[in-house]
Amino acid sequence: MTELLVGNTRLTLVQGDITLQQVDAIVNAANAALRGGGGVDGAIHRAGGPDIMAECRHIGGCPTGDAVRTTAGRLPANHVVHTVGPVWSGGNAGERDLLASAYRRSLEVAADHGARTVAFPSISTGVYGYPKELAAETALDAVTAALPLLDLDEVRFVVFGGDDLAVYQQAMRARTSE
Repeated sequence: MTELLVGNTRLTLVQGDITLQQVDAIVNAANAALRGGGGVDGAIHRAGGPDIMAECRHIGGCPTGDAVRTTAGRLPANHVVHTVGPVWSGGNAGERDLLASAYRRSLEVAADHGARTVAFPSISTGVYGYPKELAAETALDAVTAALPLLDLDEVRFVVFGGDDLAVYQQAMRARTSE
């Protein structure tokens, strides 16, 4: 399964490069200092150019579970929404709530800036160590819960590898059988 309809919003799943997505807003899995880094964060900053980092420096930071918006620089999107997911600490330190908040706040910030289409990476599953299966479930739960309050046409989950694709496909299938 690669698509799911939630109200009037399409949830889609694609394997690819988030920096190439032609959407209104791309979500960046950022660090709290908004200083760039590796993985998705580094790729977005490299592809988008120095204007993104200049705005991040001006903003100064972002707490875990929250989100802020900058220009998209040279990216095909209009906005980059930077969100900070939790570092996995075993699951008993509020990680699920923080991750859900990161997804929800990203959608709210994007919608507040006129976005109708939003692309997400898999937040916190890289160096932050969040288990991919749990992250996919949390992402889909948080997004589907937030959608009735927002006016979005599409929320796209962009995964890089085939293993991640299979994890998100399974999580989407589970939601259609509920």
